[in-house]
This record gives sequence, C-alpha cells and structure tokens, in this order.
Amino acid sequence: MSATAETFSGGVAGGGLALGSRGHAQALTEEPAHGPAKRIVVAYGFWIFLISDIILFSALFASYAVLTDATAGGPTGRDLFELPTVAIETACLLLSTVFCGFAGIGAQVRRNTLYYGSMTATFVLGATFVAIELHEFATLIAAGAGPGRSGFLSAFFALIGCHGLHVTAGLLWLLTMMAQVYAKGYRDDIRRRLLCFALFWHTLDIIWVALFSLVYLVGVAPR
Repeated sequence: MSATAETFSGGVAGGGLALGSRGHAQALTEEPAHGPAKRIVVAYGFWIFLISDIILFSALFASYAVLTDATAGGPTGRDLFELPTVAIETACLLLSTVFCGFAGIGAQVRRNTLYYGSMTATFVLGATFVAIELHEFATLIAAGAGPGRSGFLSAFFALIGCHGLHVTAGLLWLLTMMAQVYAKGYRDDIRRRLLCFALFWHTLDIIWVALFSLVYLVGVAPR
C-alpha cells in the first residue's frame, strides 16, 4: 500500500480518508467562496425588510389621512397635541441617531469607550422617547380620548403606537449588539450586524420626522 493511502487510518481501501493536494485546496476555499454570496443574500433580505416596514407605515399614514376628520364629535388634534412635549420627544430621537452614528465609528476603529458610550447614550435617549410616548398615551386615555373614542384616535394610536413598538424592538436589538461585541469582539460579521441596526434606527428616525410633521404640526395648525 502506498504512503499516501497510509496517511490516514485504513487508507481509502480500508474505509478511511485520503486527501490529496487538490482536496486540501477545495476544503480551504469552499467556505470563503460562499461568504460573499451569503452576505449579498443577507443584504438583500434586510433591504426587503426595511422596504416592507416603509410600506406598512405608508398604509398607516394613508389610514390616518383618511380618518383625520372622523372625530365623531370628539376631540381633534388641536385639542390634544402638546407640541412642547412632542418637541422634546423628537429631540431625544434625533440625538439618539447621532450617537448611533458615533457608535458605528467606534466599532470601525475598535474603540470600546466610544462604542459603548455612544450605544449607552442611544439607549437612554431612545428609552426616554418611548417613556414620553407612553406618558402621552396614558394622558390621552385618562382624558377619555382613547383609541375607541373615534376613528381619528384609532388611526392616531395605531400609527404612533406602531412606531413606538419599532423603537422598543430597536432598543432590544441595541442591547443584543452590545452583548455580542462584548462576547465576540469587532468581528466582520458583528460589524455588519451593527450596520444593519444603524440602518434600522436611522429609518425609524426618518419616519418619525414625517410623523412629527404630518401628524403633530399639521394636526395643530388652524384650518
């Protein structure tokens, strides 16, 4: 029996494994060959997810626009919306997206202080945003202006509440990314996940700008 066949126990004839230079080359290059294709599939999938989210909010926007005047004799936006509170809420979300960008820079340069500090600031500002929104909802419901009062309020709670749920999910995702960097470091796949998170967070920021403009500012404008 040749030396090559004896390299592994039993050789090929005995049921073992004999791997030549060509087999080694194939084994070493097979995974990297699939890496770029997998990244492309993940990227397309994530963009489809973001587009589907935008379509969801577009449908909610359309519903709100149709039901704006369906107050059923109840309060309107001019009676309910408090722009100073909403302005603070908006400032928190806008600042959070700035710190989210700083976190991405920290991950690229592998600086723990910049990354963890920025992610913490993003979480605190995002959590403050959600807390203010929950307080707004509780105040409206306590005043008898809950989602069952009119079609206008049903559309308002659905639109604003859906965005708030997305922000809450983003906060949980943020904590997950902090834990992954702590456990695995700044690996390429981790930084790609951070990029996906940042795109998601910035998308929520853009949607909120539209909400603030079309729901709150238009809602309190005189007619």
